[in-house]
Amino acid sequence: MGERGERNNDAELWAAGGRTKSAPSSARLDRACGAVLGSAVGDALGAPYEFGCAAVGVDGPQMIGGGLGDFAPGEWTDDTTMAWCILEVAATGADLRSPEALTAIGRHFRTWYESNPPDIGVQTRSLLGEVGTAPTGDVMTAAAQDLHRRTGRTAGNGSLMRTAAVALPYLDDPGAVVSAARAISALTHYDPRAQEACVLWSLAIRRAVLDAEFDLRAGLAYLDADGVEYWTARIDEAETWDPSRFSPNGWVVAALQAAWASIVSTPVPDTDPCLHFGAALDTAIRIGDDTDTVAAIAGALLGARWGASGVPARWRRILHGYPGITGEELVGLAQRAAGLGTAGG
Repeated sequence: MGERGERNNDAELWAAGGRTKSAPSSARLDRACGAVLGSAVGDALGAPYEFGCAAVGVDGPQMIGGGLGDFAPGEWTDDTTMAWCILEVAATGADLRSPEALTAIGRHFRTWYESNPPDIGVQTRSLLGEVGTAPTGDVMTAAAQDLHRRTGRTAGNGSLMRTAAVALPYLDDPGAVVSAARAISALTHYDPRAQEACVLWSLAIRRAVLDAEFDLRAGLAYLDADGVEYWTARIDEAETWDPSRFSPNGWVVAALQAAWASIVSTPVPDTDPCLHFGAALDTAIRIGDDTDTVAAIAGALLGARWGASGVPARWRRILHGYPGITGEELVGLAQRAAGLGTAGG
């Protein structure tokens, strides 16, 4: 059976929890699951090529493993692990803005840190090393704020990379998405630009899930005047410059621009629009530098637009990672985080 037929036949059972495609919430739930799945696929697909560890061949990027963390084929990196830390809490029905939920997320981060992960960002490692073995959300946020005050350098891409699940519990409440995105970013990346990037990307994911559209500019309405001016110019650059210009991309602004440029510069095929998912990830990874993170960021929005059913089965089958779960299990958590009622339309 061909790739396309296989993808569409198994989508209902895996991405829509057994509901039929005629059910009102099925398409939106598929897209909500796609945000998480797409980010994880982008991460595992980009990992082998991070900082030039391997070269992308003529057939495009492959899940060959390796990279800085010597990952297995199909294994995700810290990008998806940290997204899982958020998703696991969201799947319980907790309000991600609450002190209890932020503490739970922070403790997931710390538990992962204690596992001696093979790949972890410098800023994240520093922060998690300071907050003790059982940090509260308030303690982590205060530590991140203090780090920003002391260094002025807390705008890495490490909070943007983990935003795939942030919007899922709040598909009917964009204001809640904004608050959650800011609060979760501030656990480790307090810089205002990092928080704003997470707001914009999370709202774009929400829009894609609800309306099956790519729209990054709608989130500008939730920023202050300075943020609107700053990000309008950065989005204009991403939409007009060649994607290759956004390297290096460890800075959150460049990472967002690289991901958005990859999406908007890659044509959507007329014959099978879902092929845009893989083609745009190819573009993102060919930019180079922090390839797993840019592809994870782009993959979240691509998956939110094209759905879990638009993710090629050859990648889904081997997807796995910390804490010892599969891509299918990520999708199950995404279903619970979104909720059939909230995701329905």
